[in-house]
Amino acid sequence: MGITTSDNPLANDLDHILDHTRELWYELRGQRLFITGGTGFFGCWLLESFIWANEKLNLHAQATLLTRSPDAFRVKAPHLAGNETVALLQGDVRAFDFPSGTFSHIIHASSECNPANAPLPSNLLFQANVQGTTKVLELSQQCSAKKFLFTSSGAVYGKQPPEITHLPEDYTGAPLTTDSASAYGQGKRASEFLCATTATSGFEVKIARCFAFVGPYLPLDTNFAIGNFIRDALHRDSPQITGDGTPHRSYLYAADLAIWLWTILFQGKSCRPYNVGSEKDLSIGELAKIVAEIITPGLPIEIAQEHIYNKPIERYVPMVQRAKNELGLQEFITLSDAIQRTARWYTRK
Repeated sequence: MGITTSDNPLANDLDHILDHTRELWYELRGQRLFITGGTGFFGCWLLESFIWANEKLNLHAQATLLTRSPDAFRVKAPHLAGNETVALLQGDVRAFDFPSGTFSHIIHASSECNPANAPLPSNLLFQANVQGTTKVLELSQQCSAKKFLFTSSGAVYGKQPPEITHLPEDYTGAPLTTDSASAYGQGKRASEFLCATTATSGFEVKIARCFAFVGPYLPLDTNFAIGNFIRDALHRDSPQITGDGTPHRSYLYAADLAIWLWTILFQGKSCRPYNVGSEKDLSIGELAKIVAEIITPGLPIEIAQEHIYNKPIERYVPMVQRAKNELGLQEFITLSDAIQRTARWYTRK
C-alpha cells in the first residue's frame, strides 16, 4: 500500500528530501536496491525516502532490506516493512545467503557499535564491522552492482586535536592502534580500505564519513547525548551531563542527512570520502540548555563535573566544504527546528 501525505507524520520531511534530490532518482527507475542496516536510524530514513520517491516519481524500483529480525522490524515500522516495493531478507550481515538477481545500487549502512547495555569485546567489534563490509562487497561483485555507498564514520580520524576546530577529509590522524577503545574507528578505517581496493572502473564506491545527527528514529535511550537530553526533557527530568559539559559536537537533522547520503551515492566521486554532518558546533552543556528550553522551558541542567582550568576542549566536528563545493550540499534545517521536529515525532498520537 502506498504512503500518502495524510498518513505519514514525516511527510513534510520526505517532501523536503525529494525537493533536493528529485533529479537524482531517475537512475533507479526499474532498478533493484540492496540495503544493510535498514532497520536502524540511518536505514529507516533511507527507506522512508526511497519509498516516498519511488511512489511520487513512479520509479517502479524495488528494495531488498537485510535484517536479523524481520518480525521485529514489522513491529517497529509496519508501514516500511509492509510496503509492496520492499522485500525483507533475514540474515546477519557477516554471513547471509545472497539473494538471486542483480542489484544496481547497494547501501551498506549496517554498523556494529558498542552499546553501553551490551558491550562487545574490542576484537569482536572490529571483526564484526570488517566481516560485514567484506560480505556486502562480495555481494556487490556477484550481482554486478554499479554504485556502492558505505556509511563510514568520523571515528576514522581518531581523537580530534584541540587546535583543529573542524576536521577535513585530508586530515591524516588516526585512532591509536594500541587503544582497545578505538575498535569501532579501526573497523571503519579497515572497511574503507576494503571498499577502495574493491572499486573498479565499472563499480563505484562512495564513502560517507558520518558524524552526529538528530531526528525521528534516533534512539533516546542509548549513548547519544542529544537523544538522552530530548528524552529527559520530554519526561520533565533535568538533563544529566556526566562530564563537565565542555566537549563540542555538531548535529545535522535526519532529513538533511538523507539528502546528503543519496547525493553521495548518486553523484559522489568514487573512493573520495565526504564528511557528513554540521559545521555549527556547540558544547554539550549548551546543547542540554537548548534542548531543555525548547521542550520544557525552565528545566534546570545538571552537570556532574567542574571544568578543569586550561584543559583542552574535546571536539568531534567535521569540515564539510568538500560536500558543499563538489556536490552542492548544505544544511537546511536549523538545530532548534531539528529538536522541535524530533520531539513532536516522539510525542505524536
